Amino acid sequence: MNNYYDYAASTPVSDLVLDAMHPWMQLSFANPSAAHTEGQKASKAIEESRMIIAEKIGAMPSEIIFTSGASEANNMALKGLAFQYLNEKCHIITSSIEHKCILNTCYFLEDIGFEITYIPPNKNGEISPELVRKAIRDNTKLISIHHVNNELGSIQPIEAIGEIAFENNIVFHTDSAQGFCKLNIDVDDMNIDMLSLSGHKIYGPKGIGALYVRNARESELVPLIHGGGQELGIRGGTSPTPLIVGLGVAVLNFPQKKSDKHLYFENVIKNFNFIHNGGNDNLSTICNVTFSDDKEVKRFTNDYPWYISQGSACNSISNIASHVLFNIGLTEDEARRTFRISLPPYYITS
Repeated sequence: MNNYYDYAASTPVSDLVLDAMHPWMQLSFANPSAAHTEGQKASKAIEESRMIIAEKIGAMPSEIIFTSGASEANNMALKGLAFQYLNEKCHIITSSIEHKCILNTCYFLEDIGFEITYIPPNKNGEISPELVRKAIRDNTKLISIHHVNNELGSIQPIEAIGEIAFENNIVFHTDSAQGFCKLNIDVDDMNIDMLSLSGHKIYGPKGIGALYVRNARESELVPLIHGGGQELGIRGGTSPTPLIVGLGVAVLNFPQKKSDKHLYFENVIKNFNFIHNGGNDNLSTICNVTFSDDKEVKRFTNDYPWYISQGSACNSISNIASHVLFNIGLTEDEARRTFRISLPPYYITS
């Protein structure tokens, strides 16, 4: 689809990933938990992918827990920790511009008695580490701040926030669905205790993701899915070998440079009047723009009938303007004239 510019919502599955997955769907289809040779073969393939993902973020393979995607990983991180404090409850810090799966999880936890602080962003969609520090209470057990905002592309100062969490002996989680593979990540250097990632943002299949959990073997995370002891007992269910293999291959073969679509878009967008949202420290593959007036909107959408989003894909199914845009100070009219154009992702070296 040459007119597809919504890669932050989902990427296509690459040919390499598709080819790697195919044998595990029809030829070597055994359950990886089975004791026989074919089961062991599938189990080995899963462990190879686990090693690839762990190496990408400076973790141990035993710290990678496969999930159905980043939404499940985020739920596992927040609920899994919070449910350890069901009796006395606890305090959690997040931001007001997180992905809906984080915010809705926090709303649920509030409903059952947990205390949540939502840190507001500045006008560029950035979360201040100092505001995070000031929000800490005696009973704060978790800080969850996303790596890259999925609508603005704003890169958050997670290394500074991780240091604050470490200094205060608080678990730090980051949703890196938009940052994984695109930006350098070292969970030790950044003091990240849990990290969520997704396959379909990096040319892998939908339905697969992972949660990095520091020292997962000793983790006291309460499982969301109880099963047959898979994934160290943290996430039950038969491991989807084709999807896990596909995720590993997607990580290994993630693009290292821009595509032709980047240059084309850069040449087109400069012919319009708009304000760029998201500041200067943002992911170059996400461009969030507010056009100056309705005339410019019509000219843009009529002359270039691209597949793009107003806000995120999650917001596009409703007529409600994005919570992210309101949180950075846009009016309802400005939000209506705002679009997210997201380009094919690649590894960004600087």
